Amino acid sequence: MKIKIITNSPYLLLVLASAFWSGNFIVGRLVRENIPPLGLSFWRWFTASAIILFIARSHLRRDWYQIKKNLPLLILLSFLSVSTFNPLIYTGLQWTTSINAFLIQTVMPVAIVLMSYIIFREKISPVQTAGVLVSLVGALIIIAHGDLNIFQSMSLHQGDVLIFIAVVFYAAYSVMLRKLPPVHPLSFAAVTFIIGALTLLPPYVWETVYVRAMPLNLSSVITVGYVAVFASVIAYLCYNRGVELAGANRAGMFIYLMPVFGSIMAMVFLGERLEWFHFTGIVLIISGILLATKRNDL
Repeated sequence: MKIKIITNSPYLLLVLASAFWSGNFIVGRLVRENIPPLGLSFWRWFTASAIILFIARSHLRRDWYQIKKNLPLLILLSFLSVSTFNPLIYTGLQWTTSINAFLIQTVMPVAIVLMSYIIFREKISPVQTAGVLVSLVGALIIIAHGDLNIFQSMSLHQGDVLIFIAVVFYAAYSVMLRKLPPVHPLSFAAVTFIIGALTLLPPYVWETVYVRAMPLNLSSVITVGYVAVFASVIAYLCYNRGVELAGANRAGMFIYLMPVFGSIMAMVFLGERLEWFHFTGIVLIISGILLATKRNDL
């Protein structure tokens, strides 16, 4: 009964997805010197595929006809999320800071709204627009540590470009989820994870041979375990279900929670203190989300 309540609570699911993905950014930045990006991406999705395949095997048999019928769409969705988003994020974090990454991530809700209008002509109400802007300001305050002059001195790195491309791809993925075929969520996750892992195999082999190999130690095992279980299996199931229930535009607003969770994780794992700008940003982000998710839009 409790599981059913959770799976029918879109905003709780989206909060959980944002929390786990925030951890993914922190982990990707922390291990950048020890674990190569393509190696981390491949083993993340290989491990996630093995987990989800075991869980979803009965659903896959029932949904096989729909999977074959909609394979081109499933390949596209896997490409926009699994195959490109995370390798671009991990590679981008080799050359840019977590602050820059979280800043660029704030583009995603806006990109989702624009793509929803361009592709499906889905309009956004004045209240939703206000919510997007209020949350955006809150996220920028947290990222800038309360000093918005910091953006004047920020320089653009090649890592920033890669993360921006990743954000655009995932925004497109979020919008295209409304075309999802009638298959079980576990079947959809299994197929997209497996396609993504297979797609990442050739570049992973190239990286291993010509750049550096994935180390096998306790740190890499723990890292892969976290990104495979929490940032992949659980987060993707939560996000996909959240988009299904709330729609892409409302779901995209919860991306603004990532700087909030990122700040909390920085305090827990990096010893940073809670400052006034954290409180201000959190209040603005939550206020914007409440505005943008109102059902009785004006």
